[in-house]
Order: sequence, then structure tokens, then C-alpha cells
Amino acid sequence: MLQAIEIQKIIEANLNCNFIKVNGDDGTHFEAVIVSDVFAGQSIIKQHQQVYSALGNMMQSEIHALSIKTYTPDEWSQKNNIKG
Repeated sequence: MLQAIEIQKIIEANLNCNFIKVNGDDGTHFEAVIVSDVFAGQSIIKQHQQVYSALGNMMQSEIHALSIKTYTPDEWSQKNNIKG
């Protein structure tokens, strides 16, 4: 059974992440929060495509569902009221 930490490590290895957290406990349904500089200036669709690309074929076989929330570092700071 696939573990959330495995997905997290694969994304981290293939996408420059400032922060990442993947949750899921049933082996097929997961949710990910990813903060990366590479998302700057990109649409949400492009951001999610980069995450799918980082996962390669996993979205076609091992992962049944993945909820993705992507943020730039500035968006993440604003969301969490972090003062720069």
C-alpha cells in the first residue's frame, strides 16, 4: 500500500519545494499542500500540471485521487499571516 510520505519524497525529489505536506491514510486517496518558487506567475492549472509531472506515472496507477493545493512562498506567508 502506498504511503503519503512516499508521495511526498517523490514530489520533493522532482520539484523544488519550499514546503510540502502530503496526507492520506487509505493508500489511494491523498491530499498535498506544496509551496514552491516555481509556481510564481503560473496559473493553478500549470502549477498542478507540474505536480503531476513530478509524480510521473503514479497518477495512472498507484494514486486514485490527489487533492492539490499549491502556493508561492508569498501566498503561503499571506495565508498563514507570516510577517516577512
